[in-house]
Parts: sequence; C-alpha cells; structure tokens
Amino acid sequence: MDFVLILQIIVLLGAIFVGIRLGGIGIGYAGGIGVVILGLCLGMKPGTIPWDVILIIMSVIAAISAMQLAGGLDYLVQIAERILRSNPKYINFLAPTVTYFLTILAGTGHTAFSMIPVIVEVAKEQNIKPSAPLSIAVVSSQIAITASPVSAAVVYMTGVLEPLGWSYPTLIGLWLVTTFAGCMLTALIITLFTNLDLSKDPVYKERLAQGLVKPSTGVQNKELKPGAKLSVAIFLIGVLLVVLYATAISKVGGKPVLIENVVVPRDAAIMSFMLGVATF
Repeated sequence: MDFVLILQIIVLLGAIFVGIRLGGIGIGYAGGIGVVILGLCLGMKPGTIPWDVILIIMSVIAAISAMQLAGGLDYLVQIAERILRSNPKYINFLAPTVTYFLTILAGTGHTAFSMIPVIVEVAKEQNIKPSAPLSIAVVSSQIAITASPVSAAVVYMTGVLEPLGWSYPTLIGLWLVTTFAGCMLTALIITLFTNLDLSKDPVYKERLAQGLVKPSTGVQNKELKPGAKLSVAIFLIGVLLVVLYATAISKVGGKPVLIENVVVPRDAAIMSFMLGVATF
C-alpha cells in the first residue's frame, strides 16, 4: 500500500478521534484541521464545499437553539420521559421510538442526548441492562436523520433522486416507513436474543455493593418557562410548512404537484422557514 495513502488514512481517523473526544461541534472543528493537513501536507484536493448543506444545518440548529432558550426542549423531554415511564417494560421499543421522532422533528440527532439519563434510569427500574435500550436509541436517533424533512441529508438526497423520477413526498414516505421499521426490527432482535437481566451482571452487582448506583428519582417535573409549549408549537408549524412547501414544488411524473414556477427553491425555503421559526 502507498505510504502516502497510509498517512492520509491516519490523518482521517485521527481527526475523527480528536473530534469525538472534543464532542459536539468539536467534530466539525477537527474535520477542518484534517482537511488542512490532507490538502496542504499530503496533496489531496478538497472537493466542493457543500454550502447549502452547511447553511441548512446552521439554520435548523438556530431554530432549535431558540426553542431551547424558550424552554421548548425541556417540555419535549418531559413528554418523552412520561412516555417511557408509562410503559417501562417496553423500554427497548419506546426508547428508540422517542429518540427517532425527536430527530425527525429536529433534523439532528443531538436531541437524543437529553434522553440518555432517563433511558438509563427506567431500564434499571425494570432490571434491564441499560446498554440495550441505549444502543438502539442512539442508533435510531441517527438513522432518523435520513427521514427528517428538515435534515440536510434528506434535502441532498432528494435533489439527487428527483431527476431520476422520485418525488419528494414519495421519498419521505419510503424513508419514514423503512427506517422506523428497521429500528423496531433491531429492537425486537435485541430483546429476543440478548441477556437483559441486569441483576446478573457482575459489574452492576459490584457497583451496587459499593453503593455507586444512584436510586431512581422518578419523573423530573422541571418548572417550564412561560413560552415553552408555544415554542414547540411554533417549531412544529415550521416543520409542517417545510414539508408542505417542499411537496408543493416537487414533481410527480414530470409535472409539479402544485407550484410550477418555483421562485424560492427547497434549500432556501428550509433555511428561511427555520430562521423565521427562530424569530417567532
């Protein structure tokens, strides 16, 4: 194998490792350093920067940040926690379902992080190894990105596939059904073929004996800000408008669904709707 190729792979994996250690937006920071090293030191030519994808991600995150500031994410987490605690025996199915739909609405899997402590607590209450529902929930939150109407991944793929005859509403419908079904099938397989008995886990028993396992605290009824519920409603309306507009300008059988002369393309519409949501 070419020595330069080996160095390029090392830089790639090194940037990913550093980004993961930094966490959050640090992954993007480390990626920039990786591109600089690969381009200036190892002779790789960078591709075209996907500005539309970057701007869509930024606008969606701006809207989510505004909703979080208004208390909307706290409200969503409370709802999700109540869903998990209403049928705790089915945590292996409910956990990925909750994180899946949080990502569908938000367009990013980062919303699932707030659910991790709740999933762990409910699983322990049911004597289920938390690793099972946690692993499915995290994967589910990432898989849902490929079916979220406001995710950059969906916008990009619909742009690629529409010229081949696949309309936006058809693709969204297919991706929603197949990704969710895949997540539930995985949950079923893990539930049927994995030893989930937490009480027999040696590490857990050791930590329990040492008093390192914290007792359950129950539902966290955090006091919500006055505009928390309204902020969630505004965000949901924004997502709905994105879906309706993207459907209206898409083509089925070569003919537009509703709008023929498109003034604002889908990418710009998503950015504008999300920035408008953040404003409200």
